[in-house]
Amino acid sequence: MDRRQFLAGMALLPLAGCGLQGSLRVGIHTWIGYETLYLAQNLRWLPSGVELVSGSSATDSLTGLRNGELDAACLTLDETLLARSLGLPLQIALVFNVSAGADMLVARPEIETLQQLKGKRLGVESTALGALMLNRVLHQAGLAQNAVQRVELAPSGQLAAWQQQQVDAVITYEPTASRLLESGGVRLFDSRALPDTIFDVLAVRTDSLLFKPLKALIVSHFQALEHLRTNRQDALYRVAARQQVSPLQVKQALAGVMLPGLAANHRYLDHADSRLADAGRQLQSIMLDHGLLPHPKQQGTLLTSRWLPEDMV
Repeated sequence: MDRRQFLAGMALLPLAGCGLQGSLRVGIHTWIGYETLYLAQNLRWLPSGVELVSGSSATDSLTGLRNGELDAACLTLDETLLARSLGLPLQIALVFNVSAGADMLVARPEIETLQQLKGKRLGVESTALGALMLNRVLHQAGLAQNAVQRVELAPSGQLAAWQQQQVDAVITYEPTASRLLESGGVRLFDSRALPDTIFDVLAVRTDSLLFKPLKALIVSHFQALEHLRTNRQDALYRVAARQQVSPLQVKQALAGVMLPGLAANHRYLDHADSRLADAGRQLQSIMLDHGLLPHPKQQGTLLTSRWLPEDMV
């Protein structure tokens, strides 16, 4: 399902209340930035009453939020903005990671510069992040928007399209990015050129959190983050076993993201003029320009630090 189909379907669904009183159901899918929650689960640090509901993609989590089956979900910033624009009372309660190279443009080896993308078939997901990356790539290359043949391509279909010679370059992210690089692709641009722009967050339904252990869940995330820092080899092997990849692949994926600690989370969530708030405004503008957002939404209540611990003992 692409973003436009999802948006149309969401608009037809009624808003619903959430889950059982006291339980906290969190939508999650495989992405290196979310592995702290799975790691906390593996180490038995998740608080009682928390259930991680695994899906194949963020679409499953967004649908679960809309149907009232989830209280919170691991989402990108643009996915959170989309859901809010459709009436979900969501706030960002935690920043999992900031992309620092994990999102990238991979091209065939004969394309050695961004300028050589002119006239080429470029696969890109129809999302705000895809549009943002494409805009930055074309700007850096000095190319107009119509200088490339844009091929709308979801991440799940990117590797097959590459192998079948249907695209010359792809805007993608891990783990697909590593597979394209292993298939002979070359990285020409990545999110290191967009510092503090691409965020993965925990979005929570503010209408369903009474008496639910959200703060305890966030504490377990920071415990797992500390385990990743201080017992790295153990953490790498646990994550690798869950994802069914090698520890080296996990290490490479982690190199493409920044995992902010508690103090950095407070900086992102305590202030209406933080880098996260700025990124939200930028993404909202891009989404409106590309028809990915039905209408603007005031961002005054987008961020909250109320569930962050003050410190970790």
